[in-house]
Amino acid sequence: MEWLTSFPASQALLNVTKKFVARCIETGPVPQHIGFVMDGNRRFAKNHHIELKEGHSAGFESMAQILELCYECGVKSATVFAFSIENFKRSKHEVDWLMELAKERFAQMVSQGELAEQYGVRIKVLGDVSLLPDDVRQVLKEAEEVTKHNSRAVLNVCFPYTSRHEMTHAMKHIVKKNMKTPIEINEATISDLLYTGGQPPLDLFIRTSGVSRLSDFLLWQVSTPGVVIEFVDVLWPDFTPLRMAWILIKYSFKKAYSKEE
Repeated sequence: MEWLTSFPASQALLNVTKKFVARCIETGPVPQHIGFVMDGNRRFAKNHHIELKEGHSAGFESMAQILELCYECGVKSATVFAFSIENFKRSKHEVDWLMELAKERFAQMVSQGELAEQYGVRIKVLGDVSLLPDDVRQVLKEAEEVTKHNSRAVLNVCFPYTSRHEMTHAMKHIVKKNMKTPIEINEATISDLLYTGGQPPLDLFIRTSGVSRLSDFLLWQVSTPGVVIEFVDVLWPDFTPLRMAWILIKYSFKKAYSKEE
């Protein structure tokens, strides 16, 4: 897929290809909820001898293309790990840049919003937003407000997030509810009070960069039987729609075959 981009009118060709592939994929089982660990932006920048911020920008562009294919195929929920609470331990320069990038990109979603408008995507920010600067929180709030009536699909942006924090948040809510009225506490109770509560259960978990770990992301959700985990040996900015399409095709065959058994 990468070599196609060097040809004239390549973007138009890629768009046609994505739509064709999407039509083929949606004829079989399609994951209703996909989680993405978008790893590799820093290494991409280092490998290409570019500034770190350019690597993160390239990662954002890749995310937009991948999400477009997913929603075109009929995926209902996509959850992206945009910023870990642990990332606040990075250098102030990098954290400040990531905050500025988030403001810029979310503002872009609000002002332009092609993806959200075309596919009816509602944007939800998952995580402890109290840790963010006021100006960043305001932009995130605007993105949620502008898209709150969209109902065809959801984009969960985990920013800032860790799975441990999500489960702690759910436990606090359970304790609070139980103090008012005793409730039965089981797996369903916890699942409903996670940030992703009310959405389709996780079907597919994808991590790029060749690293085989979950990195404190959707740990409760990924433990559900039947979740397919894909560790992809490519950096996130190099993760193309064609690679994503191949994963969706494999998922479809795997699920269709398991139903026949």
